[in-house]
Amino acid sequence: MTELFGTLSDGTEVHRWTLERAGTRVEILTYGGIVRSLEIPDREGRTANVVLGFPSLDGYLAHPEPYFGALVGRYANRIAGARFPLDGAVYALEPNNGPNSLHGGTHGFDKRVWDAEPVEHGLRLTRISPHGEEGFPGRLAVSATYTLDPAGALHLAYEATTDAPTVLNLTHHGYFNLAGHDAGHAGGHELRIAASRFTPVDADLIPTGAIEDVTGSRFDFRAARKTGSGYDHNFVLDKGVTAAPQEVAELHDPACGRTLTISTTEPGLQLYTADHLPAPFAPGDGIALETQHFPDSPNQPEFPSTVLRPGEVFGSETVYAFSVR
Repeated sequence: MTELFGTLSDGTEVHRWTLERAGTRVEILTYGGIVRSLEIPDREGRTANVVLGFPSLDGYLAHPEPYFGALVGRYANRIAGARFPLDGAVYALEPNNGPNSLHGGTHGFDKRVWDAEPVEHGLRLTRISPHGEEGFPGRLAVSATYTLDPAGALHLAYEATTDAPTVLNLTHHGYFNLAGHDAGHAGGHELRIAASRFTPVDADLIPTGAIEDVTGSRFDFRAARKTGSGYDHNFVLDKGVTAAPQEVAELHDPACGRTLTISTTEPGLQLYTADHLPAPFAPGDGIALETQHFPDSPNQPEFPSTVLRPGEVFGSETVYAFSVR
């Protein structure tokens, strides 16, 4: 089902698509690929929207910074100094996070209107990112396909090709509150991450280049525990890059029983405890779990590569599965 959700100042229409299957109902916007609503039942069968967002397009336009529910790119997370080397050239990006580039720049994928077409049990969004958009090289043809499987899990699969060497890192920037989007602070959720290491950061949240063991630190989520606050860090998933999604994290709300299990092909997961959110939300009202390659990889040759070349096909998939206990 699709309907008009709003209109941008230049007259471009934004549509809302609704998918429903096996007890899961999800709304997706053509603006930014935003997952506006994701409704699932609790252990008593009561349904609630478990992602933060706004009821109208105006809310997203007024509050672009938190990237509520958006598809971000070309490069998710940060690139230090808003520049990177590639094949002997240095590419300058638009700094939009102090001196650094964050989530693809001021007008990244999250602020573009995508073309939409229905697919079986889902929706495919596509766009062409022209050479030089936000400073990134190469003409990029990219798609994001959202589907619901027979169990009601949400699959998000990305695919892209380029006509010139470039860097690419895509993620979904949803904020989850399994008690409900209007339930308040989510710090009581229990989180497990299959990561024995993480990438420490400097004062600007840029990786130092080190990869450290989580043992004995506040970054050890190998056994489920409450999330608390103060996290905006990349976890090095034990499984590494995989051809098919593998389970890497579980988020559980003991009060209502809802459980989110995340599987991905990606090597990293960014945990952000949403310590800075605008009204009507408060800090900590949601938890972002962003599957991705590592921050600043184009400037960190020891990190898994994010380079995409002509003739290659970029592929990435993350699965958000729901259950109760």
